[in-house]
Amino acid sequence: MNIILLGPPGAGKGTQAGKLVDARNMVQLSTGDMLRAAKTSGTDMGKKVAAIMDAGELVTDEIVIGLIEEKLDGEAGGGFIFDGFPRTLAQADALGELLERKGATLDAVIELQVNDDVLVERIVGRARDAVAAGGTARADDNEESLKVRLMEYYKKTSPLIGYYYAKGDLKAVDGLASMDDVASSIAAVLDA
Repeated sequence: MNIILLGPPGAGKGTQAGKLVDARNMVQLSTGDMLRAAKTSGTDMGKKVAAIMDAGELVTDEIVIGLIEEKLDGEAGGGFIFDGFPRTLAQADALGELLERKGATLDAVIELQVNDDVLVERIVGRARDAVAAGGTARADDNEESLKVRLMEYYKKTSPLIGYYYAKGDLKAVDGLASMDDVASSIAAVLDA
């Protein structure tokens, strides 16, 4: 089973992907993790990624699709979770073409729906809790950074909601419910 988790920054995509990896033996394909791993791999693709990232530039869709294709050729386990990809309509088209070429399908696109004001409070609260516990907060876990990230999400990624809805693939889940309730809602979508 191959799925996409959609939702704004802080909606819990990474947390829920981790639960699916544990519960269903799925493979999480986080583009951020894949790019960091490629950068240090020493492979030809890795050297290309490192040069682009070191120059402070964005990695092209073609490179990201190439990294995903390498992963799809590996061990599938219980299927793949696309986390952080696609982010644009062009990437969604490229992913669809790649899956088709591999004889694979996209089984569900799960949107973690959240209220922005509650989300901002959640993330800022998470940062406060981390500091209060003697740890450190993520550098981008503050209200201003989150609002910039949310604006970027709505400009580039939210059109995917309509795209996948029109294809009949989109399922919505309340991303503000408890972690276990969100996991149960996702399980219900996957088991339907």
